[in-house]
Amino acid sequence: MRAKRTATFTESVIREMTRVAQQHGAINLAQGFPDFPMPGPMKDAACAAIHGDVNQYAITWGSPPLRLALAEKYRRWYGMEVDPDREITVTCGATEAMAAVFLALVDPGDEVIVLEPFYENYGPDAILADARPVFVPLEGPDWRLDPERLRAAFSKRTKAIVVNTPHNPTGRVLTREEISLIAELCVEHDAWAITDEIYEHIRYAGNHHPIATWPGMRERTVTISGLSKTFSCTGWRLGYAIAPPEQTAAIRKVHDFLTVGAPAPLQAAGAVGLAFDADYYNHLALDYRARRDLLCGALAEAGFTFTVPEGAYYVLAHFSALSDEDDVTFAKWLASDVGVATVPGSSFYHKRALGRSLVRFAFCKQLETLERAAERLAGVQARV
Repeated sequence: MRAKRTATFTESVIREMTRVAQQHGAINLAQGFPDFPMPGPMKDAACAAIHGDVNQYAITWGSPPLRLALAEKYRRWYGMEVDPDREITVTCGATEAMAAVFLALVDPGDEVIVLEPFYENYGPDAILADARPVFVPLEGPDWRLDPERLRAAFSKRTKAIVVNTPHNPTGRVLTREEISLIAELCVEHDAWAITDEIYEHIRYAGNHHPIATWPGMRERTVTISGLSKTFSCTGWRLGYAIAPPEQTAAIRKVHDFLTVGAPAPLQAAGAVGLAFDADYYNHLALDYRARRDLLCGALAEAGFTFTVPEGAYYVLAHFSALSDEDDVTFAKWLASDVGVATVPGSSFYHKRALGRSLVRFAFCKQLETLERAAERLAGVQARV
């Protein structure tokens, strides 16, 4: 017998498509991990920490040097004063941070607003906390937030809203006006904003607006981010949550019994990465812009339609001009017959039919990898 809650969601479709890619020898544009090296100084720092015997448990909620580096980052980038001792919890990736926050702050029966399409973890996180997700669509083709639909979603049962910007899977960067509306509604309904800001430094248009810096929001925001995307080290699993002291205490208790703590030598190296100057972040965005433009050009030529992403490293593309098949069938055909793996769009929707004509491509790959993918995609129209 299994718990009934596990029947209400599937295993990760993204990770499943990585297995499909491996099975068929396809270029993996499904899972969002880079195929190029992370920064050398961070690798050197990790090796030095290991050889320096930093190999035992760190403090459960994060090593002091990493928490100090995070506090300094938020002061420097966003003018946000964060207490490294009472307001930061270092976790095993932003994924664990989100789960720990849900379990620590959301009670059974509470409603959590999720903007749709959404990163596939948010729905299961709410279900595992016995909460009820309430979905608000981003309106295509430009994936804009409808103010009236968002207002209608808030109620006396609303405990929180998940705010993901830059957005996965659409690539939208929420505007100041959209963040202001969310903040206004959170204050009005005394609701939490639980953010996912993992792509904060990967942007091509617009600015990153941390909602915690809005009036009245510092005390009702949990800021979640991590090092995986910024430093191309998704396998290191270093994330964090920033919250007011009382809520941080609850998050730390849940985190302690979920994972105990993140890897100690990698935390030491993470503090080194957070000290990089602005040149690193400028090059990061410029390099990803070149990858975005290469893939978008290839997709347009192949017959896909999409909105060019403003941030993150994904393209959510319509394939209805190419095929009448459903998204799962089309994605598996694309991997097996064309040799390019993607993610079926239905995995980003609570009603799977809403993503039936969509697939998501990840462009966090070497230009050479994307060029090979472009060559394969050029033959799609001849094969369908």
